[in-house]
Amino acid sequence: MRKTLAIIFALIVLLATGALAQQNKNANPADRAFQRELLQELVEINSTAAFGSTKAAEAMMARLRVAGFPDSDLTLAGPSPDKQNLVVRLRGKGAAKPILLIAHLDVVDAPKDGWAAGLDPFRLTERDGFFYGRGALDMKSGVAELVDTLIRLRGEGFVPSRDIIVALTADEEGGDANGINWLVTNHRDWIDAAYCLNLDAGGGQIEKGRRLRMTVQTSEKTYASFRAQTKSEGGHSSLPVKENAIYQLAKGLARFSEHDLPFRFNESTRVYFERMAALETSPLAADMKAVAKDPPDLAAAARLAAGSPYFNAILRTTCVATRIEGGHADNALPQTASAVINCRLFPGDTVEFVHDYLTEALADPGINVSTLAAARPAPASVLSPEVMGAVEKVTQELWPGMPVFPVMDPWASDSIHLRRAGFTVFGAGSGFGELDFGNAHGANERLPVEEYYQSFEFLYRLMKELTQ
Repeated sequence: MRKTLAIIFALIVLLATGALAQQNKNANPADRAFQRELLQELVEINSTAAFGSTKAAEAMMARLRVAGFPDSDLTLAGPSPDKQNLVVRLRGKGAAKPILLIAHLDVVDAPKDGWAAGLDPFRLTERDGFFYGRGALDMKSGVAELVDTLIRLRGEGFVPSRDIIVALTADEEGGDANGINWLVTNHRDWIDAAYCLNLDAGGGQIEKGRRLRMTVQTSEKTYASFRAQTKSEGGHSSLPVKENAIYQLAKGLARFSEHDLPFRFNESTRVYFERMAALETSPLAADMKAVAKDPPDLAAAARLAAGSPYFNAILRTTCVATRIEGGHADNALPQTASAVINCRLFPGDTVEFVHDYLTEALADPGINVSTLAAARPAPASVLSPEVMGAVEKVTQELWPGMPVFPVMDPWASDSIHLRRAGFTVFGAGSGFGELDFGNAHGANERLPVEEYYQSFEFLYRLMKELTQ
């Protein structure tokens, strides 16, 4: 009976997915042409840190202006002429506090080395069912989705129950003018909202061409780096001694490599493992159930962490040595040796706690540990029935039977600046992407063409569901 039910369920999902794909392919060609045009325009504007986001922001403002948005609802502002942000407001009935949606305009550098023949990182190319180009995935596709959806809602005469605010921002990937942080610090009233949806996190996950799950990101780790350093008097290399700064550091790093920080859990990771257990058929299911319990089974957590770098990353703060240097000449004993240790802090763990852990794990008073950059951890956002319910409803409408998971990301996005400022933020990417992130930040960055077009319908329905 279980096997029969599984086959029936699989057929239902397959038929629904096939019908949706056909519906997507039969969408208004003019809509698809406009959506492709938006992505092409954005990808072909170089918005790396060296060039800035202003041209991209101006291009999207022009699109919105043509669609009828008044200048009073379009704000272009930033700390410098080339690092401008665009804030758009679709006026509502004022029945509740506004909602905020964000996406960043900037992209990482894109040297042409490694890109396949015929691909230019700053030219949108469609090939073999994928869009290629810098930002095609991260995240000019999200910018295009937001702009198109605002235009569609306004064109329909839709008046939301509350204002919808969209912020398209600069320097999320790097640079000295992070847009969302600048807005929070200088013009919070422009973006103040009941909660925020960040299209740069969460979203659907695809593996080997198969849609697996829809995710909503509720928390993320904080980036922090430390330096571990040893010193000695040095001397001539022809007269070596046992006291050697490089050896001393190497021994400390070897001890450090055998240590792990304690396991941590929050609401999102518990629900994540609970829902994963319901889908998992391997022996991992029992461990996932055990970790989701209160209190969690730490032995089960250890088995999960040992078997998967991803599970390990979402179960604790992680630290790893990423750079090492030492000595000053080939024929001299080293006077210094140092290593950079990069850590990703689980929400709730402090920089001071991790500093003390590193000092203890290196286990040598002669190894000095210093913080390279002040990290400011951000709290996790509490799961919202309003947001989770809306995401689950729209997901089931479009992909019946698709599970929806809350997740904690082991990396960081602009959500961290908003959470530090007291905003409730959910990563709610509107489309499905490959689990390897389509090589975002690398050569041949890509996005599945049909998933791109389908993401517009998801975002449109979600925005209406939250503001009816």
